[in-house]
Amino acid sequence: MLTGAHRFVVASAIVGAATGFAVVGFERLTVDVVFDRIVSDLPIGLLAIAPAAGLALAALWRYRVGRGVSPATADEYLDSFHEGRSLPLRDLGNRLVAAVLTLGSGCALGLEGPSIYLGSAFGNNAQRWWRRALGGADRNLLLVAGAAAGIAAIFKAPATGAVFALEVPYQDDLARRTLLPALVGAVSGYLALAAVNGTAPLFPISGSPPLSFTDLLAAALLGLAAGLGARVFAWMLRSAKDFNSRVHPAAGVAAAGVAIALLFVAGRGLTGQNLVLTPGYGVVTWALDPRRSVAMLGAILVLRCLASSAAVAGGGVGGLFVPLVVAGALLGRMFGGVVGHDESLFLVVGTAAFLGAGYRVPLAAVMFVAETTGKPGFIVPGVIAAVVAELVVGRASVTTHQLPVRPGGADEGAMD
Repeated sequence: MLTGAHRFVVASAIVGAATGFAVVGFERLTVDVVFDRIVSDLPIGLLAIAPAAGLALAALWRYRVGRGVSPATADEYLDSFHEGRSLPLRDLGNRLVAAVLTLGSGCALGLEGPSIYLGSAFGNNAQRWWRRALGGADRNLLLVAGAAAGIAAIFKAPATGAVFALEVPYQDDLARRTLLPALVGAVSGYLALAAVNGTAPLFPISGSPPLSFTDLLAAALLGLAAGLGARVFAWMLRSAKDFNSRVHPAAGVAAAGVAIALLFVAGRGLTGQNLVLTPGYGVVTWALDPRRSVAMLGAILVLRCLASSAAVAGGGVGGLFVPLVVAGALLGRMFGGVVGHDESLFLVVGTAAFLGAGYRVPLAAVMFVAETTGKPGFIVPGVIAAVVAELVVGRASVTTHQLPVRPGGADEGAMD
């Protein structure tokens, strides 16, 4: 006979595994089928307007089929966590279709937002279906487990998934009561992904970083720069969300489509590559090349941030985690070029600092760079940079759906 705690663990594992396999399907459809086989082979002229077409089709789907469902994904997880809002499977299906159209067309957003939403919707509904079996459970038990699994699966990073799902609801606190389901869900989601796609690190960074005092001081300075940069980028993204909420969908899509096309042409003219399109993992690899000048890296950083903001302004359905990762990697690589030292070290440290500050998740950011690079030696300078960036960024965040701390300091989540 299973005890209550055992039932909670089993339920978290089931939701995590289901999320992991679903994320595999979502990723392959979006990247392998739509973008790689269809969009990326288009002539340059059509490739430039592909994001506009994707945004237009996504908007049509959301308003005509989805009955006006919003483009929010990770924010829906936060609202459900804090307010107990349900996440209907019908809305999940409509948002996933819009996400495939948005991301498959090359918009500079991430797959992790829809993956978080997918897992949290699975968990939210599973807890409702299994209400009797899960009597006494925290109302966010499977919601958090599913969100953790979504992050763990899309990034091949189980610890990151667990910590992010616990850390992101609050700016300065953790959702501690759901630690166990977050861990179980994240590991289950990761194992499901690994069974299909393997366990190779997402960003195979070479080299072993030194830990000299000079490097640690430089990491702190990079954290200062990342905190300031994250404040600006967070403002851009919040402004883009506000723009999208105030204008007619057609006007938003048109403005965003034109902007992304122009940014694509500029990036193509500067580099000869399509760095402004796609979520951006390839941009990190491109930035590691020691031949890239600081000016070129800075130009791509600006173009990428503008392209991500434009996609949000146009109602695109995608995540903001990866745009922060790419911005941090480019800033860190620029910093390494200025100080004339280890490019890979500062690229990774910049990622931790920028991501941690932008989403207010310093623990998850440091864990992310350790897991996705396979280099735990980056942790110490990453922690220093992330802490400094967190102090500099203040109350800024890419989302307005976080709470500063748990209300009244009490444990979060009502009991069923």
